[in-house]
Amino acid sequence: MVAKRRSETMEENRAKLIAAARKAFADKGFAASSMDELTASVGLTRGALYHNFGDKKGLLAAVVAQIDSEMAERAKADASHASDDWERLLAEGVAYIRMALDPEVRRIVLLDGPAFLGDPAQWPGQISCLESTRQTVEKMRERGVLKAVDADAAAHMLNSAAMNAALWIAASNEPEKALPKVIEVFTQLAGGLRNSDLH
Repeated sequence: MVAKRRSETMEENRAKLIAAARKAFADKGFAASSMDELTASVGLTRGALYHNFGDKKGLLAAVVAQIDSEMAERAKADASHASDDWERLLAEGVAYIRMALDPEVRRIVLLDGPAFLGDPAQWPGQISCLESTRQTVEKMRERGVLKAVDADAAAHMLNSAAMNAALWIAASNEPEKALPKVIEVFTQLAGGLRNSDLH
């Protein structure tokens, strides 16, 4: 019973720290966020932060993973109205790109994430998304919806195109103006994979 309670307390502390960090990183950015202020805001010590995340970067990785997971769910939800796998794949990519306009996503995932955690293609959430895209591509290729392309290469290209489009929008001085241009190009690039007999 004591071990269960300790485990629940650790989970609660972890959730509190992630929520506080998410707010601080969105408001001030990762570099300017004070770990002492962050831990004090939820009544915990730096020790709790180090115990749960190793360091400030570990906390950023946890926050990015949480938001990245939410982004994948939002993209799937936005694409759920699509009539077939092809439309769904496109809609998910476009939904992901649109999220670059969300201030929290822009600051934490697209600007600070790559700057402090490295290549987003190596993040667990992106690797999972890549596998999902690969399976969809393979299924559509087998049904003749897509040209006879390599599924791994196509999935990497589609995912990296969406990710790089979002990164470009996040870094843009005029993200609202960049968005429609990027969506148009992404849609045309992806469309090149379709089997021309089915157009």
